[in-house]
Amino acid sequence: MTKTTARPTGRPADRRPAGRGAAPAPQPAPEQPPRADTDALRIGAFLLSAQFPGQSHAEALERTVSAALTAERVGLDAVWLAEHHFVPYGVCPDAATLAGVLLGRTRRIGVGTAVSVLSTRHPVALGEQAALLHLTSGGRFTLGVGRGGPWIDLAVFGGGLEAYEQGFPERLDLLLRWLRGARVGGSGPQFDFPEVAVVPRAAEPARRPDLTGWLGLDGAAAAVIPRQRQEPSPQPQSGPPVVMACTSPAGVRTAAERGLPMLLGMHSGDEDKRDMLAAYRSAWRAAGRGEEQLARVEREHVAAGVVQVDDRAGAARASLLRTMPDFFAYGLGAHRTVDGRERSMRDPRAYTELLCDLHAVGTPRQCADRLLATAERTGIRRFALLAEGSGDTAATLHNLDRIGDEVLPQLR
Repeated sequence: MTKTTARPTGRPADRRPAGRGAAPAPQPAPEQPPRADTDALRIGAFLLSAQFPGQSHAEALERTVSAALTAERVGLDAVWLAEHHFVPYGVCPDAATLAGVLLGRTRRIGVGTAVSVLSTRHPVALGEQAALLHLTSGGRFTLGVGRGGPWIDLAVFGGGLEAYEQGFPERLDLLLRWLRGARVGGSGPQFDFPEVAVVPRAAEPARRPDLTGWLGLDGAAAAVIPRQRQEPSPQPQSGPPVVMACTSPAGVRTAAERGLPMLLGMHSGDEDKRDMLAAYRSAWRAAGRGEEQLARVEREHVAAGVVQVDDRAGAARASLLRTMPDFFAYGLGAHRTVDGRERSMRDPRAYTELLCDLHAVGTPRQCADRLLATAERTGIRRFALLAEGSGDTAATLHNLDRIGDEVLPQLR
């Protein structure tokens, strides 16, 4: 099985389509963003658990589980699970719980949340979940966190609008103390409690368990299962990796000041990503953090996107335009604000067109080139790509098969 071993150092001449003439004279290379090194690209699947019109909740969740198993089989690096409440845009209400299911069903692929919403969760409860998943999966779990939106969820779970507008930094800091410490107390306006022991302690070194017997595999069967992801980043004493969704300058500063990698949204183009990465570096240096650590953290930024593979670019685009506008209208249109404020919504078709323009939608070659171009322009090495845009389980699994068979081999 092919591994994602891309080294995006430009588009060599021998990659031009067959039958064309000699390569044009070399042009001066554009200025590149700072890069720590030429690490391999890590391609993951972003799984919304989207309920397309006419589907049941069970069908959406079953598609997510099947897609995760397929992603491991075809050699993707990770699956990233979304979390939503009360809307068909995503019917997984607890990404960490679903991560536990998938970690138990897989053997090698990384599983992350994209994201667990801190505005509606107690940070200690989420920290306990994350530690449990980290320690029992051999370090395959990544905790992605974000503040979510001003939705009715805030009223249902009791945090209120203040938890969204002002409370995220306190919640994040408490979560990080829990994941990295041995004893933690709360002394803030939202969480005030006496010091208690952290159990289980996530900062213990993760052990990689041998699940061969538990899965009913003998030695011969285990030997033929290919190695399907890159070695995890060396964080032996730091607990589960944590990434933070960033959509604003304030969010970028919050992530940089705490040394957390960013998760950048699907709506961001390469120029937007470059601007956010530049702002991150500025905030990092203003916080007095060192350059060596910055280089390590920058390898862990994640860019969300869309991927749809077809033999013709027009067919890939048409596939998404048939399904995603109705899905966006149906799923995003169901959001209710917590305080009745007016909310604006992107035009569903225009948004689908934008995603097709920004991301890996087209032939296998075009998809690979799109990912390599983003890596060159931004320095980002990790991708979480939405592969279920067709809304159909069989088509989603076929899309993932083509990514593994036809796109990953071109990322060398």
